[in-house]
Amino acid sequence: MSATLPKLSIVVAAYNEEGNLPLLFARIRALDWSGLGLAPEIVFVDDHSSDSTATILADFAATDPRIKVLRFSKNFGSHKAFTAGLEHCTGDAAVILAADLQDPPETVPLLVEKWRSGARVVWAVRADRPGESTVTQLLSRLYYLLMRRFAEVQPPQKGADFLLVDRCVLDELRRAPEKHTSILSLIQWMGFDQEQITYTKAERHSGRSKWTLRKKLKLAVDSFVSFSYAPVRLASASGLLFAVSGFIYAAVIAVRAIALGSPVQGWSSMMCVLLIVSGVQLVMLGILGEYLWRTFDETRGRPRYIVEKRINL
Repeated sequence: MSATLPKLSIVVAAYNEEGNLPLLFARIRALDWSGLGLAPEIVFVDDHSSDSTATILADFAATDPRIKVLRFSKNFGSHKAFTAGLEHCTGDAAVILAADLQDPPETVPLLVEKWRSGARVVWAVRADRPGESTVTQLLSRLYYLLMRRFAEVQPPQKGADFLLVDRCVLDELRRAPEKHTSILSLIQWMGFDQEQITYTKAERHSGRSKWTLRKKLKLAVDSFVSFSYAPVRLASASGLLFAVSGFIYAAVIAVRAIALGSPVQGWSSMMCVLLIVSGVQLVMLGILGEYLWRTFDETRGRPRYIVEKRINL
């Protein structure tokens, strides 16, 4: 393949995906790269897998110098893995692709078509999500609804984590070394000309999803702290509301005591007020703590990820 062709990097994050990688690799290589007029580069990021993922990726790289592999020193998470892949890829554009085959590689030509039409970012938006529970889909839509309403980004309503980004976007990502953030939200925040295509998200081919509820909740908190001041405003509004309520309640007690000679009695009422107010105060402190912790963690200057091994890089 001619070296003068534009290069497209496929960035794949993998964590314990030994059952999916051979088929994924075969499907990526089976794409009509000559027809696309592109030279492929595939960057696999092994998020410190404990199965045979590392061995499989090393075998891939041994057969083709266009295959490049990064292995983390520990599990840093999928968003850090994608970040590392995007920072190490050399393509004129890059596609972020999960290793579980839920995002079909055959969709890549549609992304490339939009990119060649001038878009700097092309999102593959999920038209359907077979195999996922109703609760999961509802929580996902709630997350994207809240992000669209209260954050500084406008993600697709049904969500998207499969996309193509141009080299100019990749260069800007390198200048934003944030650790506790969503790389997808960061790309949305950057702007540029962004387009969408739709596709049907497939069911996982093999294995179980590592995207646990705990990881989803952390991503949601990271996204809001990074791109929204709404939680802080909510804390301020709650404090104002309780302060006003306290003054009104104090006035009611005074009026009853003076005009009716019937002050409010009871241990129960006092304890209810105390517990409610204390609970709200702790929630507000927790919100401020989330912002403060991330600020402190950024100032320590620790790396976002540590690469243990590189192949063909």
